[in-house]
Amino acid sequence: MERDIYDDDHEAFRDVVIEFIKRYGTNEKREKWDADGEIDRATMLAAGEAGILGLSVPEEFGGAGMLQDYRFRAVVNEETIKAGLGSLAGALGIQDDLAVPYLAHFGTQEQKEKWLPGMATGEVIGALAMTEPGAGSDLRGVKTTAKKVDGGWVVNGAKTFISSGKTADLVVTFVKTGEGNRPDAFSLLLIENGMDGFEHGKKLNKIGFHGHDTAELSFSDVFVPDENLIGGEPGHGFVQLMRNLPLERLSIGVAAAAASEAGLRWTLDYTASREAFGQPVIDFQNTRFTLADIATTVDVLWAYVDRAITLYGQKKLTPEEAAKVKFWSTEREWEILDKCLQLHGGYGYIMEYPIARAFADARVHRIYGGSNEIMREIVARQVTGRR
Repeated sequence: MERDIYDDDHEAFRDVVIEFIKRYGTNEKREKWDADGEIDRATMLAAGEAGILGLSVPEEFGGAGMLQDYRFRAVVNEETIKAGLGSLAGALGIQDDLAVPYLAHFGTQEQKEKWLPGMATGEVIGALAMTEPGAGSDLRGVKTTAKKVDGGWVVNGAKTFISSGKTADLVVTFVKTGEGNRPDAFSLLLIENGMDGFEHGKKLNKIGFHGHDTAELSFSDVFVPDENLIGGEPGHGFVQLMRNLPLERLSIGVAAAAASEAGLRWTLDYTASREAFGQPVIDFQNTRFTLADIATTVDVLWAYVDRAITLYGQKKLTPEEAAKVKFWSTEREWEILDKCLQLHGGYGYIMEYPIARAFADARVHRIYGGSNEIMREIVARQVTGRR
């Protein structure tokens, strides 16, 4: 089914992204990212130079100024994932969909001037630190504290499962600055690499996304100056997170749809070329019916995700609608990639095949950005009117 959310400018930009992937997304590069456990800084700088990084940075700070028109970011997400470069898609997404928007939406003028130009070029890598070892998706259960002192804040605590956590120069960190667990008890602080007491822990050895670093972070009496408090006033961190989480969840939905489409394409190619019992695998009725089911589900999935992209551009994508998109799209992605891998037979279990890597990468989509169980709880509260 033909999609209709893109105009000529988006399609011209798609050509730029595809050209970038041809130059910097080679198999050799991907294998090196997987071996090193991170996307190298040179690639991030090249993405900035090509104009596919910093899309959400306002033009006055050197970016493309596309914070509200997510279609350009969706193009980057789609093409990198369809090229089998899930880790690169993740690294670019953490920068543009998670780290930058907190500064672009809520930062002071001084904070924007200091950090956004470097984030547009790839000279400054950002990360978002919410999750803690004992809190998971429960944001009000965080234990990392920031105590007010003269000229700033002293931070103590730990974060885990932080994407780009090892390579980040700047971490947007969710901390407790007040008593209790009311929304006004939390704030966002910009914690810089090199601050005394701030340690990047080991890279975590994950099932998938091997080329995108994920790490633990620890804070031991880290002094953070007042000018690094996002927005300049404490007590707004929870509301700031709630405002930006729909974008993060939309981004995951786009990734899930793109991976589903890619899985279908890889499986069509494989089953057409592979023979069993004297005929191509694609000619067996089971294969054809399964592919028909997948193709239809992919069309429905894109229609739903595209509608969410449109609503986001109109500032109408609510947290509840974003939660629906996130959990529904990732559940469909998991089902689709499982079927695609099955049609690859034993080769689907071999990591040199893109379907195997996509299958492994997809598993976390149902966990991060808020687990799908939490997404269902958000939707259920809206549907039932009960807390």
